[in-house]
Amino acid sequence: MKYPSMVRIQQHFNTSPIEDIPTKVRTELAGIQPQKIIARGDTVAITAGSRGIANLAVIMAEIVRELKKIGAKPFIIPAMGSHGGATPEGQKKILEHYGITQKTMGVPVKSSLSVVQVGSTPDSIPVYLDRNAFKADHIVVVNRVKPHTDFKGKFESGLMKMMVIGLGKQKGADHYHNVIVRRGHYPVLLSVAREILQRCPVAFGVALVENQRDETQIIRAIPAAEIESTEYQLLKKAKRLFPRIPVDPIDLLIVDRMGKEISGTGMDQNVIGRSVIPYHRPSIKNDIMRIFVRDLTADSEGNATAIGNADFTTKRLVDKIDHHATYMNAVTSSCPEAVRIPPYYDSDREAIDTALKTIGPVEPQHARIVHILDTLRLEEMYVSEVMLPEIEKSKDISVIGSPGPMKFDAKGNLVSKF
Repeated sequence: MKYPSMVRIQQHFNTSPIEDIPTKVRTELAGIQPQKIIARGDTVAITAGSRGIANLAVIMAEIVRELKKIGAKPFIIPAMGSHGGATPEGQKKILEHYGITQKTMGVPVKSSLSVVQVGSTPDSIPVYLDRNAFKADHIVVVNRVKPHTDFKGKFESGLMKMMVIGLGKQKGADHYHNVIVRRGHYPVLLSVAREILQRCPVAFGVALVENQRDETQIIRAIPAAEIESTEYQLLKKAKRLFPRIPVDPIDLLIVDRMGKEISGTGMDQNVIGRSVIPYHRPSIKNDIMRIFVRDLTADSEGNATAIGNADFTTKRLVDKIDHHATYMNAVTSSCPEAVRIPPYYDSDREAIDTALKTIGPVEPQHARIVHILDTLRLEEMYVSEVMLPEIEKSKDISVIGSPGPMKFDAKGNLVSKF
């Protein structure tokens, strides 16, 4: 089969990453004066999630140091719902991948799936909280603020959601998602998060916003009473910094890898503009005919939730799937559709050939193909030569080099150039 020539392009992002992360963390914490909230000897549970957040270990370590300076006794808890196969060991292992261990942080990492019901919302939703967090004198919530893959609201993915889904562990995440199927994400998350802020000892939050290059651009320490309103403002900034594929429509999108540290849905649904889950509503609607995902990241620990958003994949990806972890995540999130495995092939060439047979009356050599590393890193990508005229009209995109053929190794797999 003849393929189109591909050319490398680069998007120009206007970013201002934080140069000195530890100093910025200290400055932010000094601004909210934690010593006025937390007394000497108080225990403090600090949340750590399952997403691959830039500089997370550095940020967590600095928060720990600052809390120790005021005489507090901090410890770290995984706040990731059902991820890690919904086991304490699995969740602890995810944190180890990010460099967050008792040895590196200098404080205990307390991983448990046990929860306490701390009350109910006005609309009768039970509110669950990680038992270790419940027993602590204070809770510090740390998370990245970004557009959610499934819904729109004044807050989406960030501190409010982490308090609900992350600290709710598997029991809470399972129950909330069942309610969400009928009532919608935002109303459920809002009512439960407000109840947690009212009933639980949340001392403050540390919100992080990343730019299009996956760099830390904003660190903001927020008193508990201001988390909801401040997160709304940060989300607006995060949406302006959100990376996107700059061409549309696309006949075939080739994605080198998907993974839980990249997005909760493996491939960010706001980038690919689709979801197989009926009640999910990505904010971006890209016209992508077919998606071929080539592999699963090691940090996913076999969790291939949302593989169902792909049209084609490879046997090597399927062989890496931990069905227990994947099914646990999907069932807990009430989205079994997301784990339907698409047709898979022994080689990339077979998958691409098959995909190009399903894009309608378009000759393969004229197909509009985009090839990306993953949905988080979109500064550089490859596009088929037919897209060059529209690419060259944009002052924010540069063409790197000349068009050339897609290259395959002896096994028929793409030689990725990222």
